[in-house]
Amino acid sequence: MVRRALLSVSDKTGLVPFAKRLSALGIELLSTGGTQKALAEAGVPVTSVGDFTMAPEILGGRVKTLHPRVHGGILYRRGLASDEADVTARDIPPIDLVVVNLYPFREAVAAGKSFDQCVEEIDIGGPTMVRSAAKNSAHVGVVVDPADYERVAAELEAGQVLSSATRFDLMKKAFAQTAAYDAAISEYLTARSSADAAPDHFPATLGAVYDKVQDLRYGENPHQAGAFYRAGCEPEEPTVAWASILQGKELSYNNLLDLEAALANLKEFEETAAVIIKHNTPCGVALGATLAEAFARARACDPVSAFGGIVALNRQVDEAVARELTDLFLECVIAPGYDAAARALLAAKKNLRLLESPRLGRPSGSWRRRPEEARELRSITGGLLVMDRDLGQVKREDCKVMTRRAPTEAEWKDLLFAWKVVKHVKSNAIVFASGDRTVAIGGGQTSRVESVKTAVMKSQLPVRGASVGSDAFFPFADGVEEIIKAGATAIIQPGGSMRDAEVVAAADAAGIAMVATGLRHFRH
Repeated sequence: MVRRALLSVSDKTGLVPFAKRLSALGIELLSTGGTQKALAEAGVPVTSVGDFTMAPEILGGRVKTLHPRVHGGILYRRGLASDEADVTARDIPPIDLVVVNLYPFREAVAAGKSFDQCVEEIDIGGPTMVRSAAKNSAHVGVVVDPADYERVAAELEAGQVLSSATRFDLMKKAFAQTAAYDAAISEYLTARSSADAAPDHFPATLGAVYDKVQDLRYGENPHQAGAFYRAGCEPEEPTVAWASILQGKELSYNNLLDLEAALANLKEFEETAAVIIKHNTPCGVALGATLAEAFARARACDPVSAFGGIVALNRQVDEAVARELTDLFLECVIAPGYDAAARALLAAKKNLRLLESPRLGRPSGSWRRRPEEARELRSITGGLLVMDRDLGQVKREDCKVMTRRAPTEAEWKDLLFAWKVVKHVKSNAIVFASGDRTVAIGGGQTSRVESVKTAVMKSQLPVRGASVGSDAFFPFADGVEEIIKAGATAIIQPGGSMRDAEVVAAADAAGIAMVATGLRHFRH
């Protein structure tokens, strides 16, 4: 039986309607600070925790609920004789429901507040109450997420009790929240050698906490179990993890990997673009005057590999694009949206997974990344590798012309396009590009010259006159000689090889242009 509830929330979403439903059941409400003020202003009967404990808030509100009358009321085991004797002797009434969410510490850090300001946003009383209530979930309900208000209110209205299943679910969510909260504080603090020191790029303790979205049918192969987790806060940039699934079969482990690869490449472009991914690497990337044109041009790069591929598009899908998409067997499509005609056409492909990420429609300059969102994590047995995401981009003025001949305007455009794609191809990566699209792609080979040969061998479009991007320098001139043999006229590469002079000499002898970016894009 819920007779008394303590409410103390930082996020007041849905607070007043929920509190009114509790009050209507005759449940006594206790509250503190801003929560109490919000309830009182809304006309909800509420008793201050200070009046309940007969101990006013002190230290500027730092101490409000840290009192035996609060925690005794939460923690005592109903029906246990010794506990009942203690609370009776000390006149401690039961607190049967605790509704708490915590000070916005992570938001303060993300906003760039000072160290002292962030420390003030470290909640003490809130986590203590949450942990107390969660520990005593056999008798007490704990609500840390406004999304649970409806479930809790509806159960109480049905009989003024919470089922053991609900209390257990709430307990799990409560401890998960305090764990994530403490992990964020630990990461913030261990990145600093002192309070006034600048944070280290990587903290001594990594507070990576993720919530399970779903079990997957299997992992990379059917004999491997798999699951999908995501971070607790939705990023501002478009992500696969937070995209809406509009139709189709359940996403697989490999679908999610390929979608991530497609989206990462697509985010390189502000122009109307289409990316087709197969086995985690691009097999066609193109720009177009329309989205349908961009997709058709991307598909033409390698129509065989595009079969069963993953498509990422950065404009709303209309009927013209949908007709192109339905003409090919595809696993998944992700886009910022789909109009009604496109949805109707694509609905015929019942197994096709359609994902929607409206943030794709926003310019990339508007995406503010939290520090943890700029990291990439990869597991090794018994450990974790962490690095910055490869967000490096190059403009024309960043490049150094290495050869006697500088690129033409058309070549510059193709070179910079190839450079935006090559960083998303498995190393050793080679991309031939011409006229705002890829015309041949080679990668994943153990030598760069083999990647060139693979790209040329697989090419379905003319490579003569194309420009070439290489994700790393040429250790020997042989890779450049293969590019020259294929008829390409310009190369963009990081530079920095011990044999750069030989490589440049080969390019000069053939009259092709070569530029160095000073930036490498290995992708293992």
